Amino acid sequence: MIDNIKTRDYEGSMGKWTRLSGIIGGVLLWAALAGGGQAADIKVLEGNPGRSGETMDLKPLLSQDRTTVVDFYSPYCLPCVQMAPLLDELAKRKPETAFVKLNINRPQVRGIDWKSPLTQQYRVKSVPYFMIFKPEGKLLAEGPEAQKIIIDWLQRAELLPKSGK
Repeated sequence: MIDNIKTRDYEGSMGKWTRLSGIIGGVLLWAALAGGGQAADIKVLEGNPGRSGETMDLKPLLSQDRTTVVDFYSPYCLPCVQMAPLLDELAKRKPETAFVKLNINRPQVRGIDWKSPLTQQYRVKSVPYFMIFKPEGKLLAEGPEAQKIIIDWLQRAELLPKSGK
């Protein structure tokens, strides 16, 4: 987990690659949808494409019939970048759960954008930051509590080693 004090060590280290990966991700999403792919084929939904860092209502992103995990991330956060493929695989193995990721960074900001309207709206103080909602839209867990649930799911899916408790 990265908090806003530790970010200076690697701010800006991802500049060109982040923009390139965003472009590639957008092209792949477009290709999947335009090429006859269906929304069900996409396991982790990008919840704010073209609106990264802006305030938003989470309600339209929540699944009506499944638990929903909302992942607040920054492309400048190394743990967030490392977590992304694990969440993609977890989404495949846990179809009863919907996964949505929200980029907290405004496009013009390099480094983790702690002052973005989105981070202010949801009081995000560290990333990755998770919120888990029940199917009826009620908040089940957020922050460290939600992170523990995600880690447990990853361990049960054998995507992370179990900690020696």
